[in-house]
Amino acid sequence: MRAAHPATRPGDESRDRAYAAPGGHPAGDAEAETAPAGTAPRSGADGGPWWRDAVCYELYPRSFADGDGDGTGDLRGATARLDHLAALGVDAVWITPFYPSPLADGGYDISDHTAVAPELGTLDDWDALTARAHALGLRVLVDLVPNHTSAAHPWFREALAAPAGDEARDRYVFRDGRGPGGLTPPNDWLSAFGGPAWTRVPGDGPGTGDAQWYLHLHTPHQPDLNWRNPAVAAEFERIIRFWLDHGADGFRVDVAHTLFKAHGLPDAGHGQHTEPHRNHLMPYHDQEELHPLYRRWRAVLDSHPGADGTAAVGERLLVGEVILFDQRRLARYVRPGEMGHVLNFAWTDAPWEGRALRAVIGDTVAATDAVGAPATWTLSSHDTPRPVSRFGGGERGARRARAAALLTLALPGAAYVYQGEELGLPQAHVAEDRRRDPVWELSGHTDQGRDGCRVPLPWQGRTSPYGFSEAPPEDCWFPPPDDWAPLTVDAQHRDPGSVLSLYRAALRLRRAHPPRRTGGLRLLGPESGEWLGFDRGPGLRCLVNFGPAALPLDPADEVLLSSEPLPGHLLPPDTTVWLRPGPR
Repeated sequence: MRAAHPATRPGDESRDRAYAAPGGHPAGDAEAETAPAGTAPRSGADGGPWWRDAVCYELYPRSFADGDGDGTGDLRGATARLDHLAALGVDAVWITPFYPSPLADGGYDISDHTAVAPELGTLDDWDALTARAHALGLRVLVDLVPNHTSAAHPWFREALAAPAGDEARDRYVFRDGRGPGGLTPPNDWLSAFGGPAWTRVPGDGPGTGDAQWYLHLHTPHQPDLNWRNPAVAAEFERIIRFWLDHGADGFRVDVAHTLFKAHGLPDAGHGQHTEPHRNHLMPYHDQEELHPLYRRWRAVLDSHPGADGTAAVGERLLVGEVILFDQRRLARYVRPGEMGHVLNFAWTDAPWEGRALRAVIGDTVAATDAVGAPATWTLSSHDTPRPVSRFGGGERGARRARAAALLTLALPGAAYVYQGEELGLPQAHVAEDRRRDPVWELSGHTDQGRDGCRVPLPWQGRTSPYGFSEAPPEDCWFPPPDDWAPLTVDAQHRDPGSVLSLYRAALRLRRAHPPRRTGGLRLLGPESGEWLGFDRGPGLRCLVNFGPAALPLDPADEVLLSSEPLPGHLLPPDTTVWLRPGPR
């Protein structure tokens, strides 16, 4: 979870169909949408853990598929649509929070970490989802949110009713205020969503002796837990084991860099949430105590019995949402015995510019190679603008998003695909009276927030909500745009030039061409970044043209896949091609 980027203006959104033409490869062979049951989950390319080079699909349940017709996506709807993911060719599905929540922050404010929100289904529905996913060969990752709870959580309600110094308050971060009567927050920390990171306890006041403030690095409805309290650590081990018993194959850990705060809670100073490259210097980020905790969780995952009753050493995955931009510090979270993946926000936030992307690739691969871990590449998520809009909107943005997808999927390591990327969806405009993201209110209506990437997926049909729900569009989680009919799964399914066909072809080729495990990654092309290239392995070379003019390709190279049609043997601007190098 992170604060929103500046929202894309409605006029920047793509209104045209996103086409992708595979040069020389039958991307649109229109494989059956329904994948056969009983597919065995695959191992890693070299017999190592499956997750080293996996592609994971992020599923936001409230906007994925509605199974009961009430307008909100749910677990039954997701289960019914898992065939789409199996046919796409991903290895795992990460499901964002489906827990009971007042929805102050899209479900990341949790009131019960071991239950299913009633509007999303039941625990039996969850078990049915994991069973179906496993039958299709998909692993399932649960979104674990350990930094905070909802203000509606029983623990926090108990804390509010308790006096200062009580054990109930020690499970959270309560402190006396500064100044006369304790009316000033304990320090200068700011919320990632705007404003102070402290809220005064309701009902407390000067002279009561109990006038305290509680910490919330996000909204005031998300009080931060005190990770130095043993009860908190014990509770989350219980939560982890609970979901392992219910079929989880791993966990994505929300804001995994924030759990521990520096002793004494010193002031943070300038640059909070505005200079992300200094994140690792903030007293509420990247504390050393995090690493023993994640080693402990890694041991729990390895020792907890699998489906056959034996320990699942190395098979379960921990993924960290660690919003750090110093790649060497980021790589510390994926050292042996800790996490398997760490989300790479330097890649997610990089502009469509060759020099910048080249630098992120080089820094990422060098840092992860140094600790023997796979790099991880993520174009977008439920927190970020969709690539089509982020890269310029319209056809230019759609073209760059297709090129970025092939570049991302060719890189060695793991990749994450956010729902709708495989359809080329742009950021949707959400009317002011329908916005749910707390960023909208907390910014004083200056930041549109993240709702535009959380609009329901279009599945089929010519009119909104395109098979997402039987409810009318105005009753859906968000009403899908009226011009998305060309972008539905059904419309793209048998079109060899569609974005969906491009993703399916890319994922098949990616699996057929595992990355080389030794020798590192040698980047080709000029430092100035007009074009960029590298060999994924001996049979797949990736080239990207960022410059203004077409680049000639070697006639000896066979084109396997391209993000745009190739005129002759030329690589147009804003285009990526995968080649089989010919003899030299």
